[in-house]
Amino acid sequence: MQPTPIRRVITQNDAHGKSFILADGPTPAVKEVPSRPGYRVSNLWRTTEAPAQIHAEDSITEHHGVLPPKNGNVIRIIDYPAEPQDPLELKRQQDATFASLYPDAGHDLKPGDHPGMHITETVDYAVMLFGEMTAILEKEETILRAGDILIQRGTNHAWANRSGQPARILFVLVDGKF
Repeated sequence: MQPTPIRRVITQNDAHGKSFILADGPTPAVKEVPSRPGYRVSNLWRTTEAPAQIHAEDSITEHHGVLPPKNGNVIRIIDYPAEPQDPLELKRQQDATFASLYPDAGHDLKPGDHPGMHITETVDYAVMLFGEMTAILEKEETILRAGDILIQRGTNHAWANRSGQPARILFVLVDGKF
């Protein structure tokens, strides 16, 4: 089952200060990894400074990598397929994902690490929309379900979908510092 596409609605004020809908439709910034079927990243919006410029142009198609712009943020939704049972296939899929989409993530694995372990210098808000995901940390892990929110503060982590069903998470990544 392929999850439904993400609808992105953007508002704006006209020259007279009256609000209207500027855009309504799918995001133009969807990324997939051919060797990881079902994994889909829908980048929705980003800001490039704080405080954010309210009338900044949409620059989401220029976004590359996992990290938000310096002093900015990025909002995305990721669809996760069920994780493969074969550890070699899992590693191959994770390596392909980091090489093609997230080369800017700290992906320095230690023996025994989940192959998706990584770290970013960000504060992340992860909101489970549907399905079930396991948030893996170095000392423990926890299962998140629809409605759960994880606040990720620059810690080494990985995500695993062990449920056998698709899952979807909304992420907001805010540039941070250690």
